Amino acid sequence: MAAAGTEPAAQTQAAAHQGLAAHLARFEMPSLQREFAQHGAFVQLREFLTPELTAQLLAAVDSVKSAVHRNYLPGHKQGGSVSRHAIDVLAPAVAELYRSSALLEWLGELAGEHLQVSPPKDPHAYALYFYTLPGDHIGWHYDTSYYRGRRYTLLLGIVDESSCRLEYELHTREAGAPVLPGSLVIPPGGMVFFDGDKLRHRITPLGAGEMRVSLTFEYVTDPRMHPYWRLISNMKDAVAYFGFRQVFRRLVPGRARRA
Repeated sequence: MAAAGTEPAAQTQAAAHQGLAAHLARFEMPSLQREFAQHGAFVQLREFLTPELTAQLLAAVDSVKSAVHRNYLPGHKQGGSVSRHAIDVLAPAVAELYRSSALLEWLGELAGEHLQVSPPKDPHAYALYFYTLPGDHIGWHYDTSYYRGRRYTLLLGIVDESSCRLEYELHTREAGAPVLPGSLVIPPGGMVFFDGDKLRHRITPLGAGEMRVSLTFEYVTDPRMHPYWRLISNMKDAVAYFGFRQVFRRLVPGRARRA
C-alpha cells in the first residue's frame, strides 16, 4: 500500500511532466537548431521550465541541504555539490525530470543526436551546485567527456540571488574560427545547453550575502567508458565535487546506505 501523500505527490509530478511536454512544443525548433549550430553547440533560453517544475526544483534544494559537500581547489574552484546518488535518496523528483522522455527527445532533436541518460554509477549524471559563501566560484574549464561519445550539459537555474555570471567562449576548438566571448545570468527556470567538450566557461565569484544554486543534467551519445577513464572520472568527482563517500560508497550524510 502506498504511503500517505505518495499518490497525490506522484499525480502532481506526472501533471508537471505533461505540462513540460506541451511547454517544449511551443518553442520554434528550427530557429533554435540554427542558433545552436551557429554558436558551436550552445544555446540559452531564459524561460525554459514551467513554473510547476521550477517550484519542484526549488523544493529539492531544501531537501538536499544535509548532503552538500563543500570543496576547495586553490586557484580553480570553491563551492558545494550534491551528487546524483544523494539526489536519488533525498530529492527523487529531480531524477524523474532527468529521465523525462519529453525532455530527452527535445534535447536530442536540438542537438541533432540520439541522446541517452548517463549510466547509473555516474555521480555527475545530475548534480546540484551550491554557491553560498563569499568567493564561491569555478574557473575556466570544459565539461570534458570521458565517454566514448559526446556528453551534453543542460544547466538549469534554480536560485540566483547573486552577482555571479556564467562567462563563456564560443568556437575555441574550431580551427580558423574567431573566439566569441559572452556573459549571462541563468534565472530560475532558465537553461543553457551545450556540448561539454566545446564550451569553455566559468562562474564568477559569489559576493557577500549572496546565494546561487544550479542543477546540471549530463546526457551522452555513447554510455560506454573504459574502466581506466571511469576511475579517472570518479577520482575527479570525488576530489573536486562530491567527496569519496558519495562517489565510491554512495553514502548520503545522515541517511542509511541504500540497498
